[in-house]
Amino acid sequence: MRIIVTLLFAITMFKTEAQSSVLTIADSLYLNGNYSQAITAYKSYENQDEVFDKMAKSYLAIGNYDAALHYYKLNIEVHPEDALSKYEYAKLLSKTKQFEASIEVFNDLMNIDYRNPNYHYEMGLALEKINDSSAINRFRTAYDLDGTHQKAIFKIAKHFLIKRKHETSHRYIDKGLETYENNVELISLKAQNYYYQEYYNQAKIWFQKLIDLGESSEFIHEKLSSIHAELSEYEQAISQRQLVLNYNPYDSNALFLIGTYYERLNDFTNAENYIIQALKLKDVPLDYEYQKLGVVFNRQERYQEAIEAFKKSLKENPENVSSAFFIVSTKDRYYADIDSKIKVYQDFIENYSNSPFLSFAKRRLSELKEEKFIKEKE
Repeated sequence: MRIIVTLLFAITMFKTEAQSSVLTIADSLYLNGNYSQAITAYKSYENQDEVFDKMAKSYLAIGNYDAALHYYKLNIEVHPEDALSKYEYAKLLSKTKQFEASIEVFNDLMNIDYRNPNYHYEMGLALEKINDSSAINRFRTAYDLDGTHQKAIFKIAKHFLIKRKHETSHRYIDKGLETYENNVELISLKAQNYYYQEYYNQAKIWFQKLIDLGESSEFIHEKLSSIHAELSEYEQAISQRQLVLNYNPYDSNALFLIGTYYERLNDFTNAENYIIQALKLKDVPLDYEYQKLGVVFNRQERYQEAIEAFKKSLKENPENVSSAFFIVSTKDRYYADIDSKIKVYQDFIENYSNSPFLSFAKRRLSELKEEKFIKEKE
């Protein structure tokens, strides 16, 4: 009898050691990134409820989210107080767009530990996805619990930027930058706040910080270009807008703006080149663009080409009275015959009797008639 008991004990010890060995091997495979092999090993482990969490993590690592959710759920049913497993489960529910279920699990987690800021932050993300306005409350609670929580600070600062409450947004951003001065997300919000406040010198400094930190995007270069233009720094405006073209070489708006910046620099050759490129790409009414091209031609004293550009502008938009008047004023400079000049002003006054340019046209017509009278007397 003693022999039998000893034998049974030995068998039990062998099985226990064997199972322990299986778990050790499985854990080693997981730690070394052999997740699929680890899953196979975990499945051979006898006490499955002890490895549900590990199997969930392994499936998560290889991107099998359905299986990961399944094993997280099994683990939570067996170990309802396992907050870490619940937390990972809730985040994965949110990642797989099961937002309502995710919110429910985060509520359970808050009952376990309300003072964990990440529970509030992650729940805020899920609420945000379903357009629930209470999301901001979760982010603010996360911040109240941890004043250095960079992600929560970003969400709050962005919320106030969107609401155009710039000073409040700045206050949160500054708090975040105290503990992480190179947080590019907060620096971007800082730059945008200053931009929308029209504090262009400050905005320029903060957008430049992004570039100094290795950031580069169409948005950054577009905003910097606009800022330089507002500050009459047209060479820099051109340089930044050309970087925008690296992202979209067929951006007709960028091409057109570069043309207008060259015009401000009196570089009419480049202005003409860029504006013409923009015109070729645009498929919307082009009256303003043709009008600007006409102005560029006028500045070069290429009056015939200017007149043709203004005519195209008027054809694009017959209501564009500015282009109609520019035709008249250009012909005034272009025509040598005084009667021809008088005729274009008379026609304009007759056709555009409600024009804001009417008083100027009448005054110029009067000057031309007086000039003609003096010449005839001579």
